[in-house]
Amino acid sequence: MRNLTEEDYKSGRVDLHIHSNYSDGKADFKEIIDNAKKSGYKLIAITDHNTVEGHKKYQDDILITGAEFDCWFGYVFIHLLAYGIDVNHPSLSPFLARSKAETEGDIIRLFARRNVPKLIKAIHEAGGIAVLAHPACYWALSLDRLVRNLMKYGLDGIEVYYPYPRFRKIVKFRSAKDVKRIADKYPSLIQTGGTDFHGESFK
Repeated sequence: MRNLTEEDYKSGRVDLHIHSNYSDGKADFKEIIDNAKKSGYKLIAITDHNTVEGHKKYQDDILITGAEFDCWFGYVFIHLLAYGIDVNHPSLSPFLARSKAETEGDIIRLFARRNVPKLIKAIHEAGGIAVLAHPACYWALSLDRLVRNLMKYGLDGIEVYYPYPRFRKIVKFRSAKDVKRIADKYPSLIQTGGTDFHGESFK
């Protein structure tokens, strides 16, 4: 993933933030993969909320394993993307949803009690990397400080190339330029991107 460039994300042929019907998306997991291949995608990641069940059933050369975890970090509700994880690794088990409702219900997911330092450690133990999703949306007094504090616990990356679709166009406390500036400030952070697709047909 470190070899991906800004051009790769902006070309529309790399998308590392996609949701299927295993969580709150509408599209079939396998159809997302098939349509991505037909459309010439270079790389995709399906990152369903708090679940890896789709990845246990389907694998492909263009597909990176992933998940998006709902967490509270202090007073800030955040989403952590996990990429390249061994989806069968026991370290992840305590953080995975125990019901479908925990993967799709916004209100239910707000009651998440995942310990962020332990989650990042589990992601690393499962061979993956931890990336902060759509950072402009977080109600943090200082986004820079939030990122720095997460880095103390092993944060690997930050989602920079993100279109802020749907309600995130409104619920946004920083600009995409602010996110890029912070990401550039910390060269050790991997800069990722994706559309946060939730629709019926991925193209």
